[in-house]
Amino acid sequence: MENLPTEKVIKATFGSPDQPLKIGELQIPCYVLEDGRRVLSQTGLVRSLGMKRGGKGRAGGDRLLSFVTGKGLEPFISKELLEASTNPIKFKTTNGNLTFGYEAQILSDICESVLAARKAGVLQKQQLHIAEMCEMLMRGFARVGIIALVDEATGYERVRDKDELQKFLALYLSEERLHWAKMFPDEYYKQLFRLRGWDYSPLSVKRPKFVGWLTNELVYKKLPANVLDELRTLNPVKNKKTWRRSSAHFQHLSSDIGQPDLRDHLLQLIAIMKVSKNWDDFKRNFGTAFPEPEVQMELELDEPDEVPELMK
Repeated sequence: MENLPTEKVIKATFGSPDQPLKIGELQIPCYVLEDGRRVLSQTGLVRSLGMKRGGKGRAGGDRLLSFVTGKGLEPFISKELLEASTNPIKFKTTNGNLTFGYEAQILSDICESVLAARKAGVLQKQQLHIAEMCEMLMRGFARVGIIALVDEATGYERVRDKDELQKFLALYLSEERLHWAKMFPDEYYKQLFRLRGWDYSPLSVKRPKFVGWLTNELVYKKLPANVLDELRTLNPVKNKKTWRRSSAHFQHLSSDIGQPDLRDHLLQLIAIMKVSKNWDDFKRNFGTAFPEPEVQMELELDEPDEVPELMK
C-alpha cells in the first residue's frame, strides 16, 4: 500500500500566546509565519469581535463564516474577505501546537464591512454589539497599521529585513516622502522621539515642527560650512503658513559626496542617541562628539519660542 503524502503545515517563527496583540482591553494571539505572513489566531479574532465560538475543530471558524455570509452582511463582503473567511490558515505555533488563523488584515476588513452594514441599517439587533466592537477596533487601528502592531507584539520588528518596512510604507507614502524615509532611517526618528518623550509610530508622517528645526541643528549644520545656507537658497520655503519646502534638503546634495556624507553623519548621530539615557544626556554627548568651535561643549537644543523663524 502506497504511503499517502503528509500535508505540509506551515510554521510560525515569531509570536506566542503570552505576547498577544493588545488593542485596548482586547488581547489577540498573533504570529509571523515562516513565509512572512502575519496572522491572528482564529479564536482570538472571533473573540475580539464579540462572537461566540463555533464548531469544535475550527474553534470559531464556522461562526465567522456563518456571520460574513449572513443575509444582512453578505452584500458588504468582498470576494477576498469571503475567500479568507472560508479558508483559514492552518499552522503550527512556535510551541508546536496546531491551530488556525487569518492574515491580520482580515480584522480591519471585517470591521469596515460590519460598520458599512450598520450604516445601511441592515444589521440585526443581536449583531449590533459586534458593530460596537468593530468601531472600537477601528479606532485602535486609526494611528498604527495592523502590520506594525503584530511586528511589535511578536518581536519580529527587531529582525525583519531592513527594507521590508520601506516596501510596506510605499503603499502609504508619496514618492517624495518615501525618499525622505529612505535617507533618514526610522531609527533616527525613533531615538529622537524617545529622547524627547514623544509617542512614536513608524507609519506616521506627522511630526512636530520642532523636528525640522532639530534636524537642521543636529544634521545639516554639522555638514561642511555654508552647506545649510546654500540648501536654503536652493530649496526655499514655498508655503509661509506651513513652512513646507518643495523637496527635502538632501535631494539637493550630490549623490557621490554630499549624500554619503549625510548618511555617515546619521549613523554616528544614531549611535550617540542610542547610548544617551535622556535629552540632557544626549545634549552633553552630542556636544562632546560634535563640538562647536570656541563655544561651550553643552549645546542649547531646547525648543525655541519661534521655531518657524529658525527654519527659514
